[in-house]
Amino acid sequence: MALRVSDTTFRRLTAAALASLCIIVVSGAAVRLTGSGLGCEDWPNCNSEKLIDVSSSHTAIEQINRLFTGVVSVSVILAVLAAHGIRPFRRDLVWLAWSLVVGVLAQIVIGGVVVLTGLHPLSNMTHFLVSMVLVACALALHKRALVPVNTPFFRTTRTYVDRYLVAMVIASAVTIVLGTVVTATGPHAGDENAPRFGFELRMVVQTHSVFVLLTLALMVLLYMSIRSLPTGTMRSNLDSAMNTLVIVTLTQAGVGYWQYFTGVPAGLVALHIAGATAFWLATCNLVLQSSSDVAQIKVTTSETVSL
Repeated sequence: MALRVSDTTFRRLTAAALASLCIIVVSGAAVRLTGSGLGCEDWPNCNSEKLIDVSSSHTAIEQINRLFTGVVSVSVILAVLAAHGIRPFRRDLVWLAWSLVVGVLAQIVIGGVVVLTGLHPLSNMTHFLVSMVLVACALALHKRALVPVNTPFFRTTRTYVDRYLVAMVIASAVTIVLGTVVTATGPHAGDENAPRFGFELRMVVQTHSVFVLLTLALMVLLYMSIRSLPTGTMRSNLDSAMNTLVIVTLTQAGVGYWQYFTGVPAGLVALHIAGATAFWLATCNLVLQSSSDVAQIKVTTSETVSL
């Protein structure tokens, strides 16, 4: 029997997938910040003797993070099945859903590389950056259900809004990449013997800060350009998304400076990593909102899932 999924059910399943992908970013950070990165020294087994081992706090923390990958995998598989059950058939939703499967499989492999290379900073950076790609795809999948088929991901306005938006997204992406370089240079490597980049920490922090300020400057220009748009649905949608992004960015910048001037305590680093995820989501949401002026909210509650 053919699978049919209501828009409401689809949105719930994709929200669960998005939430799980965000949670595992924070749980992965907890592994590193507690020095548990090599709590399981082998992969896919925890060690040479056991597949699962929770005999110490470090192994338990690393093991819980690994096992949570199963939750992520299930949520992603359900999202794929749901995408195939949407009627009429939506190729965009199916492709986005399958991108999550590819990304999760890639993360499992990268996670193995992280362990087998002794927490090399490049592998850790890749692990986090692929997570950012995954949460962006999951957000797009969640929001695309609300727009008609063939709606563009990015709706041009033929104004400076487009240019500033593209520039800000690029600056935001560079800021996040530089943030991982800071992390790979500073403390909290995940294990006391883990390799670190040999950069001068002050230099990489300052470079990261320059791009934070550049991103904020572009946000100001983008905000002013949005305010110049004619009053209507597009401006309203962009206004709301822009306000959220500004609040998240200022909070994240504040936490970043706070952690730097207080000796980079683990708790603030965890908060900063969660904030980086929120910042990237808010940035992607702003891009997706640029097409929402043609959205027709079509979520219903009358349909059910049938197998």
